Amino acid sequence: MKRLFLYALVGLTLVSLVLVGCGAKTTKVRVATDASWPPFEYVDEQTKEIVGFDIDLMKAIAEKGGFEVEFINVSWDPLLAGMAQCQYDASISAMTITEDRKQSFNFSEPYFAAGQVVTVRLDNTDITGKDTLSGKTVGAQIGTTGAIETEKIAGATLKTYDDIGLAFQDLMNGQIDAVVADNPLALGYIGKNPDKLKTAGDVFTD
Repeated sequence: MKRLFLYALVGLTLVSLVLVGCGAKTTKVRVATDASWPPFEYVDEQTKEIVGFDIDLMKAIAEKGGFEVEFINVSWDPLLAGMAQCQYDASISAMTITEDRKQSFNFSEPYFAAGQVVTVRLDNTDITGKDTLSGKTVGAQIGTTGAIETEKIAGATLKTYDDIGLAFQDLMNGQIDAVVADNPLALGYIGKNPDKLKTAGDVFTD
């Protein structure tokens, strides 16, 4: 019987359910997530538990569906590969719906929309948005929409990270000039560091 693959994908569009044939029926679902994307999924510093909007949503789906959930924290790059190889029963994590991914996964109806935005240090005055990133070093998480969109910017140098949190840390430390990421994610990091970070310009993807 097909296992139910539950995907919450955020970027240009968020979705919640994906069906992929991958083995036997189960009442305990192993759910992979890259818990470095507040407010959607992240590790609580005090409890060390994975929390966030997507986590609450997955728990609600599990309660309604009558199955248990075990969350597995896995970095972004191997997440899709692990899903394709049936290492996990499901994933709920930030991912843009693309035509290529539609070839491998069946997406549910979207439940959230978020575009890409540029984040810079609070004292930065020369970067005012995507169109002023030429000649700048821009951080983004590998394989994400942020990385894909940055590669399209003429003159910008892309530096990729396995963990988006490290990109924001390098930004605050002056190692890179900007970060391109999903707007809600960027606002989450800015909210934690209002004296160090700000957005530059408007959201520049639909």
